[in-house]
Amino acid sequence: MGARAILPNVAGADQSDAKADFTLRIAPVSVELAPGKIMKTVGYNGTVPGPLLRMREGVSTTVAVFNDTDTDELVHWHGLMVPSEVDGAAEEGTPPVPAHGQRRYTFIPKPSGTRWYHTHNPAGTDLTQGMYSGQFGFLYIDPKSEPGNYDREVFLAIHQWEPSTAIHMGPPNNGLEVYYQYASFNGRMLGHGDPIRVREGERVLFRLLNASATDDLRLALPGHQFQVIALDGNPVLTPRTVNMLQIGVAERIDAIVEMKQPGIWIFGSTSEDERQKGMGVVIEYAGAKGDPRWVASARETWDYGAFGKTQIPPDPDGRFELVFRKVPGERVRFNRWTINGKSFPDTDPLIVHPGKRYRMVFRNESGDTHPLHLHRHTFEITNFAGKLTGGVHKDVVLVNPFSTAEIDFVADNPGLTLFHCHAQLHMDFGFMNLIRYA
Repeated sequence: MGARAILPNVAGADQSDAKADFTLRIAPVSVELAPGKIMKTVGYNGTVPGPLLRMREGVSTTVAVFNDTDTDELVHWHGLMVPSEVDGAAEEGTPPVPAHGQRRYTFIPKPSGTRWYHTHNPAGTDLTQGMYSGQFGFLYIDPKSEPGNYDREVFLAIHQWEPSTAIHMGPPNNGLEVYYQYASFNGRMLGHGDPIRVREGERVLFRLLNASATDDLRLALPGHQFQVIALDGNPVLTPRTVNMLQIGVAERIDAIVEMKQPGIWIFGSTSEDERQKGMGVVIEYAGAKGDPRWVASARETWDYGAFGKTQIPPDPDGRFELVFRKVPGERVRFNRWTINGKSFPDTDPLIVHPGKRYRMVFRNESGDTHPLHLHRHTFEITNFAGKLTGGVHKDVVLVNPFSTAEIDFVADNPGLTLFHCHAQLHMDFGFMNLIRYA
């Protein structure tokens, strides 16, 4: 393991009930992004992000959740292979945590790696609810064996704040979109939190989470490179060094950076506008003086296939062709989304049989990106933008505008299973579907 870690507060055992391993309390919280910039939201245990929940792979764990708000809530254990009744999605039949009530979640944490937890409530037109709020946090499942080829780990959750609607984005008949005033790494705007202090020669493992409600991100650390070792918590077949990271909504990237360019640097968005809003954190070498530096670099293409291998996948037992389209909101309402011409809850469920391998073929016929999430299962990307690939296992795949992707999964976790675009603005307006086991 790394020598030490920078991370949100670690959740301790529930002192009020010895049977609970962790306690989460959902309640209003004020987040000081910077002096004078206070965001009033809802979070876990009084912090944003919520506490790191560090679990052991395969060891039964109970989380006691208390809800101090006036709204029923759901906590989704993102990336975990858990039963439908505890997964945290109402569409799968998970009971809510009642307003001013409590609920206990008990499950066996798997698979190992960087996971997370977050609200699964819809927001609709209320931009204070769902993932627009501060209800998210890291969940890390320690593997049974850890290679430990780094000096320390740093958990960084990226979020955007103060959303509002805009009518000037997209084509003339487009519906309302969402844009943000501020952004943060671990609840602080660029230049207003403690810097990440490093030593020359140190190997730092960054565990990164895009906890934005709607926006995909591009990140860089000038003068340094990222050795990507895991995507969505799953080790990649081919670790690769890149200059830029693209991370879709709900995706996680584990990347090691060797600190070999002494100075004070900005690790943040490649967009100057987003950095001005706060999307970044300062990296400070021991003994370095001066102001934080940003140096623009050439734009790179992000390709999942680079972390796998080119291969012809085995024939699946079943195949689902899914076409995604936008029904424009004509500047006065939010866009509606369809899967094969229907919006949830009217979408046709996908029927699977236990133990069989299925291929989902995605065709995005819109100008938006779609971070597509499959609950309770891990999938393998078998084709991305027309290129065969294999060996990259994830739970979210970011499908580009007017592009395609194919994923294979094994139906190995019986129960209702939700599939949806993880952009809050899309899933709330029709972009969801259910998988049913026969």
